Amino acid sequence: MARRPGRGARRPTPVATRGRGPGRMDIDEAGLLRSARFGFIESPNCDDRPPGAEVSLLVIHGISLPPGKFGGDGVLRLFTNTLDWAAHPFYETLRGLRVSAHFFVRRTGEIIQFVPCGRRAWHAGESSWRGRERCNDFSIGVELEGVDTRSYTERQYARLVPLAATLRRRYPIAEIVGHSDIAPGRKTDPGPAFDWRRLRALVGRAPRSR
Repeated sequence: MARRPGRGARRPTPVATRGRGPGRMDIDEAGLLRSARFGFIESPNCDDRPPGAEVSLLVIHGISLPPGKFGGDGVLRLFTNTLDWAAHPFYETLRGLRVSAHFFVRRTGEIIQFVPCGRRAWHAGESSWRGRERCNDFSIGVELEGVDTRSYTERQYARLVPLAATLRRRYPIAEIVGHSDIAPGRKTDPGPAFDWRRLRALVGRAPRSR
C-alpha cells in the first residue's frame, strides 16, 4: 500500500487508510498508524533497529522546504530521495543527504508516515540523550511542517497530541524531546514557537505502555 514519487512525478499522493473515527488512532503490529487522516509513503532512508533496542524516546522536529514555505512536496521528495536539486537554491545544500522521519504532520493536520515504527528512521543524525548516543536506535521521529519562529497550527496540535499519546501507549516511551535537545548547537528545531507545555500536559494524561 505504498506509493513512491518518481523524479518526473507530481506531488506524491498519500495512500489513505481506514480510520476509526476522526480522533481515533492505533498502531498495528507492523508499526503502521491507522487513522482517519493518514497516508503512507515508503522512504528508503531507514534500516533495522539494533537487536534488543526498545523505543523509549519521541523526538519532535520542525521542517519546511523550501525554508518557510508550506504545502509543497519538498519534504516528501527529500524523504524519498527524489528532490529536484535545481528547483530551489537551498536544495543544493541538501544534495547527498539521506534522511527520513517516521511521521510528517502538515499544517493542515494531515499525517504522512514514511517509516514503520519498528524500523529505524534516519531523522536524528549525530545525537545523544542522557549519555546515550545514536538516538535513531531507540526513538521515533515526528516532523512538523513549520519553522522555529512561527507558531505551529491548531490542526497540527490536534493531530500531534493523539499521535504522541498513541505512541506512548504502544511503546515504552519515557520522554518527549526536541531535535534541539538531542543535538544542541547543531539543531534548533522545533524552536521557541513550539508549545511544549501544551503537548506534555495533554499527552501526560494518556496511559503508558506496559
